[in-house]
Amino acid sequence: MKYKNLCLSVFLIASSIAGWAQNNNIQTYTLDKPYVVEKVQAPKGKKIKNVILMIGDGMSLMDVYSGWVCNRGHLWLENAQYTGLSATYCYNKLITDSGAGGTALATGHKTLYHAVGVDPQGKPLKSLIDLAKAKGKDAGIAVTCRLWDATPADFCCHNIDRDKEQEIVADYVNSSVDYVFGGGAQYFTDRKDGRNIFNELKAKGYHISTSWDDLAGWKNSKVFCVPYAVDTPLPDERGDLLARASMKGINLMNQNKKGFFMMVEGSQLDDYGHSNELDLLMKELHDFDRTVGEVMKWAAKDGQTLVIVTADHETGGLTLHGGDINTGRIEAKFASTEHTGVMVPIYAFGPGSEQFTGFLDNTDIFWKIKKLLKM
Repeated sequence: MKYKNLCLSVFLIASSIAGWAQNNNIQTYTLDKPYVVEKVQAPKGKKIKNVILMIGDGMSLMDVYSGWVCNRGHLWLENAQYTGLSATYCYNKLITDSGAGGTALATGHKTLYHAVGVDPQGKPLKSLIDLAKAKGKDAGIAVTCRLWDATPADFCCHNIDRDKEQEIVADYVNSSVDYVFGGGAQYFTDRKDGRNIFNELKAKGYHISTSWDDLAGWKNSKVFCVPYAVDTPLPDERGDLLARASMKGINLMNQNKKGFFMMVEGSQLDDYGHSNELDLLMKELHDFDRTVGEVMKWAAKDGQTLVIVTADHETGGLTLHGGDINTGRIEAKFASTEHTGVMVPIYAFGPGSEQFTGFLDNTDIFWKIKKLLKM
C-alpha cells in the first residue's frame, strides 16, 4: 500500500510540475521595424453599395492588443468607428470551429460543429455570396488558406462535414461567386473521382489563374486564382499578398455599378494559435491589419462601402504578461492549443457601422449586412 501511495504521489507531483511548466511557458516577441499607421477619415454619406467582411480566423481581442503593443501602440484597426463583441457558440457545442462559426457569419444560422454552409439537418443555406448575386451585385473571396478549408467553404459551398475536402472543392462549380483567390490547387486536379474542377470552371466562363502575375493583368472579375497547391506561404515569404489579392478583387468587382460583397480572411492566425507560435501569430496579425488598412483607405475614398472586421472564434487563449510598448516587445503565453469560448471583437468602418456595436451574436452580423444591402 505504501508503495502504491508513493507511486501515486510521484505521479501527482510530476503532473503538477508538467502543468506548471506548460502554464508558465512565456514567449517573447519584438517587432523590430514598426509600420506606419495613418488616420483614415470616415466617409460622411449614408448610402451603402458595397460590404467587405474581413475575418481574422481565430483572432482574439488579446491578439489584437498584443499586436498593438508590438507596433508601438498603433494599428489600422483603430480607425474603426464602432466596436462590439460577438458570441461564437454553435448549434451543438459551446466551443465552435471555423465551419460552424463561419457558417453563422455567412448565412445567419447556427449549425453543427464541423458543418459548412448547411443547417443542422444538412440542408444548404443561402450565403451572403448568393444573396449579393441575386441582387445583381458581384461577390468574391480572398483568403490565405486552401479553398477547401472551412471559412471560404462556408461562403461558397455546402457540406455537413468540413473534412470532405474533395467534395467541397467540387461544390465550387455550383457557386455563383465571381472572384476567388486562395490556395488549394491540389484538389482541383488531383482527385479520386478523376474530375478536373479547373476545366469545369473554365466551361462556366471563369478565367483560371495559377500565378499572381497572371491575375495582376486580368481585367474581369470572373476569375479563380489558385497559385498554391495547399496554403499560401508564411507571412515573411508572401509579403503583402493578402492585401494585393484583396485590392485586386475589390477593383475588379467595383466595375459592377450595383456594387459587390467581399469576404477577406487572414486565415493563418488560427494555425499559429493552435501551434502556440507567438512570433508567427503576431506576423499574421500585422499582415491582416495592414490589409485592413488598405481596405479602409479604399473604402474611405469610395464613400459607399461598409467594412466589418471580426473573427469566427478564438484560438490558443493568448494572455499578455508583460512587455514594453516603446520597444515593441511582448511577453505572452497560451492557455490552449485549441479553440476557446472567448467572445471575439467586431470593428466597423463606413456607412452603417453604427449597427455593429454592443453585444452581438455572430448570426446578427449576417442579418445586419443583409438588411443594409437590402438583399
